[in-house]
Amino acid sequence: MTAKVVVEIKFDKLPELEGLLLQRATDAVMKAAYDIEGQAKDVVPFDTGNLQSSIQTKQEGPVSATVGPRAVDYAIHVEYGTYKMRARPYLRPAAERVRPAFIAAMEQIAKI
Repeated sequence: MTAKVVVEIKFDKLPELEGLLLQRATDAVMKAAYDIEGQAKDVVPFDTGNLQSSIQTKQEGPVSATVGPRAVDYAIHVEYGTYKMRARPYLRPAAERVRPAFIAAMEQIAKI
């Protein structure tokens, strides 16, 4: 005679957990984006203030955002330089400074 043991595990809270994880991930992304914005505004070269004030964060989706200058056509030249002007990066260094905290926040979410 053989016995068969069946174990059934139900997790009725999956939709709630999915929503919670999505919200926490969205919060982490937006915090990182606003932190990058603030850091970039602190270090961007300042002449008229036009470039600094154009740096904005925009939420693109539930877990995506963009940070950068809006409607300032010379912003890329400041970040990367030209053959006449040295680069004065402000966005990439800001993102690199925020990266460790963002990774840590996402790792905490993954532990739930």
